[in-house]
Amino acid sequence: MGVATAEKSHIRVDRQGRAWIKGTSYRVHDIAIDHIVHGFSPEEIHYQHYGEPTLAQIHAALSYYFDHQAELDAELAAQIKDFEALRVRTGQSPVVQRL
Repeated sequence: MGVATAEKSHIRVDRQGRAWIKGTSYRVHDIAIDHIVHGFSPEEIHYQHYGEPTLAQIHAALSYYFDHQAELDAELAAQIKDFEALRVRTGQSPVVQRL
């Protein structure tokens, strides 16, 4: 079984071009961030998310991420840029201001 087969059985791409794990509310980015940023192994990701997604789905998501890393990293960078712009426009939250 090749990567393409695993991708077809576990990964779906929505109309906006975002990759999701089929049958879950997890994006491939969610899993990649857990693995790369937090250093979680697939088993730890499985544990941290209370058994969903499955280990097979996690491995497929990581495979998909590494096969499409440049485009997914660019998408993530754009999302971070949008978030930072929104944060600057809205300023500090009332809770932070009180502290």
